[in-house]
Amino acid sequence: MVASAALVLIAAAPAPASDELQFWTETPETGHVAKAQTLPDFVDLAAKLSPTVVNVSSEESAEGGNPEGGEFTTPPFGHQRGKSMGSGFIVSHDGYILTNDHVIENPNKVTVTLQNGRTYPAKVVGGDSKTDVALLKINAGDDLPVAPLGNSDDLKVGQWVMAIGNPFGFDHSVTVGVVSAKGRFLPDSVDQFIQTDAQINPGNSGGPLIDLSGGVVGVNTAIYTSTGRSIGIGFAIPINLVKSELSEIRGSGKIKHGWLGVYIQEVTPELAESMELKDVRGALVAEVRKGSPADLAGVKRGDVIVEFDGHPINDRRELPLLVTETPLGKNVTFKIIRDKQPLELRASITEMHPEEVASAGAEPKLSAGVPSSFGLRVQDLNPDLARQLGLDTDSGVMISGIDAGSRGEEVGLQKRDVILEVNRAPVKDVNSFQQALKASGKGSIVLLLVKRDNATLYFALKPEA
Repeated sequence: MVASAALVLIAAAPAPASDELQFWTETPETGHVAKAQTLPDFVDLAAKLSPTVVNVSSEESAEGGNPEGGEFTTPPFGHQRGKSMGSGFIVSHDGYILTNDHVIENPNKVTVTLQNGRTYPAKVVGGDSKTDVALLKINAGDDLPVAPLGNSDDLKVGQWVMAIGNPFGFDHSVTVGVVSAKGRFLPDSVDQFIQTDAQINPGNSGGPLIDLSGGVVGVNTAIYTSTGRSIGIGFAIPINLVKSELSEIRGSGKIKHGWLGVYIQEVTPELAESMELKDVRGALVAEVRKGSPADLAGVKRGDVIVEFDGHPINDRRELPLLVTETPLGKNVTFKIIRDKQPLELRASITEMHPEEVASAGAEPKLSAGVPSSFGLRVQDLNPDLARQLGLDTDSGVMISGIDAGSRGEEVGLQKRDVILEVNRAPVKDVNSFQQALKASGKGSIVLLLVKRDNATLYFALKPEA
């Protein structure tokens, strides 16, 4: 009886839920079982493309080093006898080779090794540190096999891809995976990367990411890791971005990028609330370079750029990529929000200027400071402090201390930050700073404009509990 009862319980089907109770969606009954899909066969693809992939080694200059650790890292190096090694692939029959700029950064000598073991000295034709692309040239004297360049715009998330490279010096290693995501942003980069779970390790940098049709859709360049080894999150530069630069690099050795002349930051919900913006999107202008296209166009600190040359700006990181890809001399229209009102401005894009290095001079002396709201201790900014900080004004207050766990620490304020404005109103000294905080009223978000090194930043502080 026990066995029989058990059989009845196992065989019994649950009663179907009524329409009123069932709130989920089930797969439709098709009347047949879907045919199982087989995995792709990468054998022919690997055999065809491997001869186009090369090992790139460069002797390190005295100031060279091996970047290790951190969350995001470019993995070019497998150190062997004082050399750094990465990958590349042949893009023309006469010996032009594509790789990452960081693979051959500051080299004394660059050597390329083909799959057949033949080695050639390589000339660095040029490169672009902004997009991390470099072009080499070897004189092999033969009709070299080439890797055809595909169309990265056609990539779909979930589709199969293959990587070939030289991880840890193990030449022509093949790994496979899928496209995990598109349009990924990495710190300090203007690219929108392809994310893949195809294994990428030190030595893979500069190698190709290949789709099932045999076209190169990306240049492998970085991994997300805390150990310096692959954990299945790799990034590749989209090949369509690379193709837009190759002819210019071959012709002039470098890329001339467009320049607008603004320092921007993210529009957070707190900043949007403090500035009474309708939407949490765009690029907040923290500083405008004097004489820049933005300055000549009338852009002001505190403006929010929401559209550039017809392209909406949802994430502030989209703006630098759009600007750098704009042809020099082109007149562009962009839309901003200023004091809650939309405005349209025009600018003529010029060439990007070299980065200026700020010199803060001697370390400023910090006093105990006057306690204020949000866990901040502040002191007057006198001419001596302003000179030590490299400032051209002595109006404002300097943060001399921040309480642990306070609102000020939470938003990222730091010692030596100089507060220039409270709620868009200038502050001259500690007294005017305290008065401005009181005037903001209880329960209101406070908007601070802060000078840090050679940049200005906005911070929105929520009311303290």
